[in-house]
Amino acid sequence: MNIPNQWQLSGNAVERYERVLVPAIFAPWAADLVALAKLRPGERVLDVACGTGVVARVAAERVGLAGHITGLDLNEGMLEVARSQPIPTGAAAVAWVQSSALAMRLPDASFDVVLCQQGIQFFPDRPLALREMIRVLVPNGRMLASVWEGPTPYTTAMWNAVERYAGAEAATTLRKSRAIEGPKALEHLVMQAGFRDVNIVSRRRTARLPAVGDFILRHLAATPVAGTVEALSDSVRRALAEDAATALRPYADGDGIAFPETANVVTGVR
Repeated sequence: MNIPNQWQLSGNAVERYERVLVPAIFAPWAADLVALAKLRPGERVLDVACGTGVVARVAAERVGLAGHITGLDLNEGMLEVARSQPIPTGAAAVAWVQSSALAMRLPDASFDVVLCQQGIQFFPDRPLALREMIRVLVPNGRMLASVWEGPTPYTTAMWNAVERYAGAEAATTLRKSRAIEGPKALEHLVMQAGFRDVNIVSRRRTARLPAVGDFILRHLAATPVAGTVEALSDSVRRALAEDAATALRPYADGDGIAFPETANVVTGVR
């Protein structure tokens, strides 16, 4: 099966993703997603589109030594970084599998729970990916997938600055990360794939980011447009960061910024 690449990182961008974006953006949401899943000791959990493994590591602590976690991602570079991260004492073992979400190299009915954090929007065939999640779940197994509700003041300021200084193509690539149907459409998509007891849970938090001018450049260095931004001159990169920081002044919080962010978590049962 020919799977087009939609959000692939390479080289140093993957390590920057784990070092910069995971603690600042993804780790708080990972803890929230795993808490909603109400994992039990001994459960078998699949983390689809696991990236560098933040959801898988949190889940491993919840299911304990009797459980088992599998992290699946198309990007081998992400998995290399995931494998290098320590697993807490007393947590489940984690198996890392390089595979497309559209054709998982995993047995039928082999997981009690499937989790997916911010992956659905990148799947080129969302119904197929959801059917694959059903296939690998045991009867009555449950699925939880989170997606951003939409852009935030921070992402909007960053995208606009990128478009002005690095071009429309780079901005379009970044906008894909939050291009997803609204809650009703997402609910319908999951129901049509064959899940039952489908529900949408809206989760909201105040996101806080440090020294936003500097953070934006570190953020962009951990995305697929890293090369495009790095190719700009130092003065243009500084202008890009200052442009976004200026737009975000209304959200100033000490040395950083604070702004509302919402994720919708869709849940379903096989």
